[in-house]
Amino acid sequence: MDIKGQLAAGALKLVGALPLRWSRRLGGLVGYVAATTGSDSLRISRINLARCYPAMSHKQRQRLARESVVNTAMTGFEVASLWRQPWSRAEDAIVRVRNQQLLTDGVEEGRGVLVLAPHIGNWEIFGQYLATVGPTTSLYAPPKIAALDPVIRAGRESTGANLVPTNVRGVRSLLKALKAGEIVGVLPDQEPDETGGDFAPFFGQPALTMTLAYNLIQRTGCKVVFGFGKRVKGGFELVLLPAEQAIYNEEQKVSLAALNRGVEACIAEAPEQYQWEYKRFRRQPEGKSRIYQKK
Repeated sequence: MDIKGQLAAGALKLVGALPLRWSRRLGGLVGYVAATTGSDSLRISRINLARCYPAMSHKQRQRLARESVVNTAMTGFEVASLWRQPWSRAEDAIVRVRNQQLLTDGVEEGRGVLVLAPHIGNWEIFGQYLATVGPTTSLYAPPKIAALDPVIRAGRESTGANLVPTNVRGVRSLLKALKAGEIVGVLPDQEPDETGGDFAPFFGQPALTMTLAYNLIQRTGCKVVFGFGKRVKGGFELVLLPAEQAIYNEEQKVSLAALNRGVEACIAEAPEQYQWEYKRFRRQPEGKSRIYQKK
């Protein structure tokens, strides 16, 4: 019996029973502790912010790093409520949807819509929302703790999303969905393995960037939209932003640079809600980076 897994699943279910506003507050408290006790998340966030915002004052970056750690913790606790409670409750927490026509127009055109959703605010509620607009397919990698898999899967599938594996079969499913005029959701700011990515500027710094989106665009002629769930007072604002025309360019490096600029545009909406603790610059053109190594 996996005791650790059962405890983790039990904790998730317990937090999931709380109203969203209380899970947010609890997450904020945990995040505050992490942001004031020198956590590794805070350390990595500071490194990334120094790299991405060199012109920002040290004091501003320190504050932004702390706010990011708090917001990331909030997300972790909020998703428990989103996964465990009916969609009707989550829907009530959506204060507004900005630029919804970018998504609905693409669906109505039957062109297929590739939605690129960076790790900003609460990406889980954004993913649940997509499946209420039209048939939606997303990649899914089971968690390391097996006992959490049925809870997470049930939460993400609660509004009808189709989850496919992160392998060749899964990519084929994404292609099929786009060619059928459906929605496909992809997280564009995760570092891929070296066979699935190429380097492109991200805040002026080389970052190994996934080529999956580029390949999907070139093979299907789909429409591309960026989106995320922004945390606001009383709930969430779902934000949809148009992609640059350059993302459709046949030259891969041009398209990847536009993808990263799209992520930057999303971050500019709420930089304190971005998951800066992710080791985005772990690999560099010259080899593995040491910037995250503890001194």
